[in-house]
Amino acid sequence: RFGDLQGKHFALWGLSFKPNTDDMREAPSRELIDDLFAAGATVTAYDPVAMHETQRIYGAEPRLSYAENPMGALDGADALLIATEWKEFRSPDFDTIKQKLKQPLIFDGRNLYDPKFVRGMGIEYFAIGR
Repeated sequence: RFGDLQGKHFALWGLSFKPNTDDMREAPSRELIDDLFAAGATVTAYDPVAMHETQRIYGAEPRLSYAENPMGALDGADALLIATEWKEFRSPDFDTIKQKLKQPLIFDGRNLYDPKFVRGMGIEYFAIGR
């Protein structure tokens, strides 16, 4: 879809391996972040609990920034990636998502949303495993 990811910027919702923990062992977000960095992309992440643990793991990594809330992570992003199924991600304002992203594109690794509904909102939506 994107081709070369060099210079692309992604919003990432969810850092922990599951909701209600800051545990990042085996978290899909780590592989996503590492792969995006290797491809030349940058990431702004949000997680309600695990950002401190992520900062401990990645240190002062300049390609990774953190948002104060989910919608703040979308600023300037080319697409939204969802890696953890936190309750607060279940009912977002899709109009705001569409406005904030450079292109309305969501890659949902947790299958949080009804694809037909999201696509009906004018957002390109890829639910992993569907």
